[in-house]
Amino acid sequence: MLSLKLPRLLSINQVPKVFHEHSIIFGYRHPRSTATDCLFSLFQLTNETVNIWTHFLPTWYFLWNLLALSYTLDFWNEAYTWPLLVYMLSSCIYPFTSSCAHTFSSMSTRARHICFFFDYGALSLYSLGSATVYAAYIMPDKWINTPFHKWFVPVAVFNTIVSTGLSCYSRSPELDHPILSKVVRIVAFAYPYLFDNIPLFYRLFLCSGEGCAHNETIPIHYRHVALAFLTCFLFATHLPERLAPGRFDYIGHSHQLFHICAIIGTHFQMEAIIMDMSLRHSWLTLHAPLPTFMNTIGALGIALMLNLFIIALFSLALYWTPTLPDLKYAYLHKKSKID
Repeated sequence: MLSLKLPRLLSINQVPKVFHEHSIIFGYRHPRSTATDCLFSLFQLTNETVNIWTHFLPTWYFLWNLLALSYTLDFWNEAYTWPLLVYMLSSCIYPFTSSCAHTFSSMSTRARHICFFFDYGALSLYSLGSATVYAAYIMPDKWINTPFHKWFVPVAVFNTIVSTGLSCYSRSPELDHPILSKVVRIVAFAYPYLFDNIPLFYRLFLCSGEGCAHNETIPIHYRHVALAFLTCFLFATHLPERLAPGRFDYIGHSHQLFHICAIIGTHFQMEAIIMDMSLRHSWLTLHAPLPTFMNTIGALGIALMLNLFIIALFSLALYWTPTLPDLKYAYLHKKSKID
């Protein structure tokens, strides 16, 4: 019978180590939660609630932007708009996948890993979406039609595979070598971001004179870059909770701030991209090749299939290895009668 009673929350000592979050002491959901329990927890203040809502609500904001653009742009017939379509789709996918991952990650150890495998894959696709629009609209004038420009998207597709593979692998040494795990995960996310932003960094910090595409979008790009680096800082440092463990368990810990900064950064990135796309339209249509299906929608489809393949391999590997943390928890659960 369906019970409307909200699930009981646990402390860090009552859940397996794989569920532990750095300096988060209370507010953990039961590590054997049912799907219904996970959905009920959306309306209960846990250490994951804000994480879920800070990505679930923006999903609909980005989707609304995509639908609004579809009324003003001809995504179906105008090849110039295809990079924007790829980017907008990836911007809708990554926060939605993240919110689902945080919602259902407490069902079991395996479920937790698989949920975040999908989360990492969605972030990789977002990286590819960014690379696609950067190649089409952000590239400095003087770099158009260079070998770097021509190979930018194919290299970005390769980077998504590396990123997803590394980030999924980073969960393997998480218990025994947490520092190694963290470093690998940061590298997995930072590497494609830095590559994607080479054209933008050049425009913002190095380029001078003609051919730099300096225009009204520059201040907005600066905001996006500042928020991106703040996002990385929060993810890497676990501030502020590491300064006061237990004080920010429910509201204000680094992962929540990381989510908020990432979403605001995406908003500014989207605003700058759309503005660049409009302001540079005449020049780009005259001097740059039109985007092709394979460099836009086709690249996204290939990356999606390869990412799903990698996620499937890592997920299957979970069933080939003993789940010692689960067995240990089952024993402790029986002794302490945690329910």
